Amino acid sequence: MILRQLRDTDEDAEAAWEVVAAAFGDTAALAGEDAWPPGYVAEVRTRTRHLARTDPGGCWLALDGAGMPLGLALSARREGTWGLSMFAVLPRAQRQGVGRELLAAALMYGRGCLRGIICGSEDPRAASTYRRAGFALHPAMRLRGTVGPETKERLSPPDGAVHEGVARHRDLLDSVDRRTRGGAHGADHELLLTQRRLLVVDDLAGSGYCYVAEDGKVEMLAATSRRLAKRLLTAALLCLPEGADARVPALTAEQQWAVDVGLEAGLELSTCGYVCLRGMPPPTPYIPSGTFL
Repeated sequence: MILRQLRDTDEDAEAAWEVVAAAFGDTAALAGEDAWPPGYVAEVRTRTRHLARTDPGGCWLALDGAGMPLGLALSARREGTWGLSMFAVLPRAQRQGVGRELLAAALMYGRGCLRGIICGSEDPRAASTYRRAGFALHPAMRLRGTVGPETKERLSPPDGAVHEGVARHRDLLDSVDRRTRGGAHGADHELLLTQRRLLVVDDLAGSGYCYVAEDGKVEMLAATSRRLAKRLLTAALLCLPEGADARVPALTAEQQWAVDVGLEAGLELSTCGYVCLRGMPPPTPYIPSGTFL
């Protein structure tokens, strides 16, 4: 096996996608998806290249003797906070030490960081691996449901103003990040602004933001109070088009405010893996991004 840094190239982005698609194909099937949506595939490739560019020392590709991809680990450091953005190994290469070597390289990149975050799947092997690496496992929940007229009728209007976010809000976003998770997302916001709709609150009560996808996924939400977080999540659900598949993942027990909003909207609540943390309590009020943590 050969382990090398992932490069910011189309070829490496394609190799990374091959690993992701093969490793998580069963997950897509269980979700009732016959094929990966083209938009999602392009998004993963773009994010892979973004991390290879911003954090080359944290992004690793495992190859066999013929140069074919076996596994992938993407990680990032942001102001003393390290996060594992992607960790995948081909089914045929599992239980052969590939994952162990990849994770060790990614963790080495985070050496010296005070805090660590991973949004882990329900895979018990992954959970055990993260626990052995020193992460506390916080069971996570997910809200999901189709947005219809009755969804918006159930929700009370936001209790204050919510604005469309733009690039000039970057300082506000980084400031809220530091207060909630200990480190700003920095350049990640520049990419998210091209892929997601940004909602922002900023008044005398505090500030916060939320990214939401057109297909209904709440990508990331952070606020200086639960009240503002509820306002943002409510606004995010209300702005979705009818028929959208609303999804709010990675909710720890500390995010009961989000559970309340989701249940009011008629979304279904279920369990979904773990939010794994090291050197920090669960951020609140905060909903992490699976990629940018």
